[in-house]
Amino acid sequence: MKRISLSLVFCASLFIVGCKNDKKQNDAENADQTEMNSDMEADKKEETKEVKVSLEAKSGSDLNGTATFTQKNGEVTMEATINGLAEGKHAIHIHQKADCSSDDGKSAGGHWNPTNEDHGKWGDEEGYHKGDIGNFEVGANGEGTVSITTDEWCIGCDDDNKNIIGKAVIVHDGVDDFTSQPSGAAGTRVGCGVIEM
Repeated sequence: MKRISLSLVFCASLFIVGCKNDKKQNDAENADQTEMNSDMEADKKEETKEVKVSLEAKSGSDLNGTATFTQKNGEVTMEATINGLAEGKHAIHIHQKADCSSDDGKSAGGHWNPTNEDHGKWGDEEGYHKGDIGNFEVGANGEGTVSITTDEWCIGCDDDNKNIIGKAVIVHDGVDDFTSQPSGAAGTRVGCGVIEM
């Protein structure tokens, strides 16, 4: 009888030790999986997308330049350098069509306005187009730069109200007055560049 009891105790002990080892192994695997998931989330957060846009002259201008859109951590930054313009202020917008085929840039359509707002200054409480970047200054050397960062744009995402792919950058020879509808009376389109992957 003692032998049977000892055997049962021994078997029970082995079972308990085995269960503890399984639990330790499962805990270690779960910890590894959690760490891997958090690494994947961090990679997702840090994933950077970039699109470079070449700006070409329109309406007989001498304009040239580039605009670079970079998406990181849920925000898109546009950095543009534009040459060949008269000294002073000029308007720049994102337009609705990725089409720079016409000599006057009008093939790009109107301002990109997926939320059907009135034209206005970027960030205005009264409303503005998603493409209403605004004005930039050009120096005596004919060069101007633009920089804007926003979470209202994305590069190649599924949200049509944010996705800038399939649009165009338009540079105007005039100044955006931020009130005239629908485009701010910014004048002739002197530069155009397609935003595409």
